[in-house]
Amino acid sequence: MAGIGDTLIATPLIHELRANFPAAVIDVLAMWPGSKDLLENNPHVNRVFQKNLMKCGKLEAVRFLSSLRRERYQLSLNTHPQSRVHYRIAAWLAGAEVRLSHEYECFGWLDRGLVTGTLSQDYTRHSIENNFDFLPLIGAQKKLPAHAMEIFLSAAEERFADDFLVKQKWFGQKILGLHVGSGGTKNLPLKRWPVKNYAGLVRQLNKERPDLRVLLFGGPEETKDHEIVLAQANRELTREAKTKNLRETAALMKRCGAFLSVDTALMHVAAALKVPNQIVIEAPTLNVTNWPYGNNFTLVKNPVVNGRNLDYYRYDGGDIKGTREQLLAAMESVTVANVFATVTKLV
Repeated sequence: MAGIGDTLIATPLIHELRANFPAAVIDVLAMWPGSKDLLENNPHVNRVFQKNLMKCGKLEAVRFLSSLRRERYQLSLNTHPQSRVHYRIAAWLAGAEVRLSHEYECFGWLDRGLVTGTLSQDYTRHSIENNFDFLPLIGAQKKLPAHAMEIFLSAAEERFADDFLVKQKWFGQKILGLHVGSGGTKNLPLKRWPVKNYAGLVRQLNKERPDLRVLLFGGPEETKDHEIVLAQANRELTREAKTKNLRETAALMKRCGAFLSVDTALMHVAAALKVPNQIVIEAPTLNVTNWPYGNNFTLVKNPVVNGRNLDYYRYDGGDIKGTREQLLAAMESVTVANVFATVTKLV
């Protein structure tokens, strides 16, 4: 029920659940259409229910969640990180007999009353490892020899990506994927690298690295930022990825030779696809729990954040700590020169 990237983070646990309980019905409840997209074709999932409970009215949300009671679920897991009490209310309304969650800093008497069991979270380990802590509580164990975030693309989606590049006359070219956005809830947009910096980076790459194509990724919410970047770019060397859904986006990302972003859903998609030369600009929200799992990446350090990420953001249901001006200044402190040097060194 949390972000799209958190859905991908849950897939190794889903695979372990299937390995431990091959005959079980494993359903997923997701908030975002993009989360549902990423779980399509996943052989370890029976069904995906998707409902944006933030947009529908309270009565509609209660009716929807209560309708899940007819499924008579035995177990519900609030995967890490889902800190807000709303996630546990959803699990309670869905009516599973056993309802498990990690215990977060914002936990209160209501959270504890809505679940039947909790376990501690650990900021020194990835959320994927935190999720594996559920297994002993349900009579399971790690059975797989290795773990990875999983996206199962179809042959049609793979063909779409190849056809797109052929049409752009980019097939076989060096491509840098770039995501200018981030999550839009709470004050998470403040962790974005300034769009003027992305525009400056692309302008410099177009000029000094004409062998490198730049492909802009994102949804409708990134359209205005893409227009800013494209207005200053060489349009033969810089294009926008036109896709119908997140699965087509993933198929195109798979063709990139490098990928640049802050910690976003697409950062996790790039890690799941093992995109080489992954570059992450350090934002206040990046910490060990949400690093790109299973993929080597290069961190462009933020001189203001300077490794103090947990001072800025914890899973306590709240915003990134700091004023708007402070957070914008922190992301501004990462220079175009540093990012350009990192990209050109790797690619």
